[in-house]
Amino acid sequence: MTQRVELAIVMDRLAVDELITEYAVAVDDGDWEAYRKLFAPDGRADYRSAGGIEGNAEQIAEWLAESLQLFSMRQHLIVNRRIHFGDLDQHTDDTARVQADYVNPMRFAKGEDEHSGSNGGHDSDRSTAPDFVCGGRYAFGLLRTHDGWRLTEVVVEEKWRRLPERRPEAVVH
Repeated sequence: MTQRVELAIVMDRLAVDELITEYAVAVDDGDWEAYRKLFAPDGRADYRSAGGIEGNAEQIAEWLAESLQLFSMRQHLIVNRRIHFGDLDQHTDDTARVQADYVNPMRFAKGEDEHSGSNGGHDSDRSTAPDFVCGGRYAFGLLRTHDGWRLTEVVVEEKWRRLPERRPEAVVH
């Protein structure tokens, strides 16, 4: 491999990594216009394993905008990114596949007032702590376009989730 080819591979890896990061930031910030722009024109996503839908970027952005209103805080952590280009080592294709694990702590919007101010000073950090956490694996398909790398496919494979713990009601005598 020549230095020029090696440099091109490094640049592509950085661009793909940045696209995956932009995906997480767009979802966490609720920036649905930015989310839509991450996809190629025929890009699709499948969130069915996490209780969601499958559809094109527009449909998914609308569904996410509505369903994620339940959460006042979201923070996708996408890690262990494995990037493979078209022909892998040959790097002759303008496609890529990324497999990456995720952990997603979130905070229910409804619970904000329950935990602030009325607990006599106990559990004071509870008002900002996540109360719903899930994790799994993403499979991303990417295509190099005139606008740079874009998503052609996002498949979520949720492997686990932890729901809020039910706390016993206070007994008043």
